[in-house]
Amino acid sequence: MVVESDGLLDESSLVAAPLPQEAVHVRLDVPRKDDLADLVFLANNKTVAANLAMMPHPFTLENGRALIARAAQVRKNTGLFAIRLKSTGRLIGVAKYAALEEDGTVHVGYWLGEPFWGRGYATEAVHALVDHAFTHHDMDELQGSCRVTNPASRRVLVKSGFQYRDQAMIRSIGAGGSVPIERYVLDRTVWKSLKGWGQGQ
Repeated sequence: MVVESDGLLDESSLVAAPLPQEAVHVRLDVPRKDDLADLVFLANNKTVAANLAMMPHPFTLENGRALIARAAQVRKNTGLFAIRLKSTGRLIGVAKYAALEEDGTVHVGYWLGEPFWGRGYATEAVHALVDHAFTHHDMDELQGSCRVTNPASRRVLVKSGFQYRDQAMIRSIGAGGSVPIERYVLDRTVWKSLKGWGQGQ
């Protein structure tokens, strides 16, 4: 899940838009101070960090506090959310979108704590994230990427309507160097045609 979330999400913030974003099993809403213990426990995982661009390992209380503080900032074409289980309200990961390049290209990022992998939660979260981005902002497309060695993240992007664009190299703090990634794109017009995704599941 590389740029699934850049861990610290330096360019991210919570937009002033309606919350929470509901899915079948998860919802996206504001990361809070009382999420700190869960956030640090789940993010402080070498396997998670190695699949992301900017997440440090170890992930400390200070990193967690910084992420929560960033969520209070407001920026154009940007959103930072806690991924929560609807059944319990507990934080299980983080999802975001932000303009990470000078050209204004908006990237999606996400990660889930390892105990929650393989249950479809990431796909639900990315669907809600994409819906939020296109509904409340004016970008024409979203980009996402994953490590070449991360088929689970590739499936999340494809199931969310993203289409393969190319391969590249990025620096991953958690992996300790440059790693190959696949880059994907989702156009607003494609999103509109897929807007009924997830219904009836």
